[in-house]
Amino acid sequence: MTEQPGARDPKQLRASDADRERVAQLLHNAMGEGRITMAELEERLGTVYAAKTLGELEPVVEDLPGMVAVPQAATQLPAVSQSRSPETRIGGKPGSTTSIAIMSGVSRKGNWVVPPQHNSFAFWGGTEIDLRKARFAERHSTITAVAIMGGVEITVPDDIHVEVTGIGIMGAFETTDKKGAAPEDSVPPDAPTVKINGFAFWGAVDVRRVPRDPKRKQVEK
Repeated sequence: MTEQPGARDPKQLRASDADRERVAQLLHNAMGEGRITMAELEERLGTVYAAKTLGELEPVVEDLPGMVAVPQAATQLPAVSQSRSPETRIGGKPGSTTSIAIMSGVSRKGNWVVPPQHNSFAFWGGTEIDLRKARFAERHSTITAVAIMGGVEITVPDDIHVEVTGIGIMGAFETTDKKGAAPEDSVPPDAPTVKINGFAFWGAVDVRRVPRDPKRKQVEK
């Protein structure tokens, strides 16, 4: 008689973005209740967004009263909107403050934490900055983009505020709303704000506002 393999330990299962967001929301609630400090929140959020498995998420909340084991989070923890509330978008250890491409290419995308000031420079090359899955160290951030005979492409989700003040000199410094992007006046007042300034000389800085939820864009096509 063949023995059946034992059940797989749930803690070894890969964590999803939704799992990380649920735990992040619990930590924000704990800080609001005075159970952890802002410094502890930022430290724990860094662990949360770096976690690859459900087991790595569990220690982050195990000392908080009333918390269930993380492997059962998918059914027992409160759901978090895929669009993320403004509170869950702010906090964490800031990522790189520069993106420099000289006759090359550089990208900043995925789960990263945007610092209060980020400088992007492209010379005979290109840089790509994608904020759709990013968090923000502070509510207000500034990206200074300089393109000289090169290009800087910045993708901004439609659930944050963006202010563009850059100039083009024999080049382009443009903002476009892609199909399906929500209007700027629909963004919550307390959502993160990103100011984009700088200049393009014989080059281009392209700021694109896109739907945060790709499914919404597909439905509206």
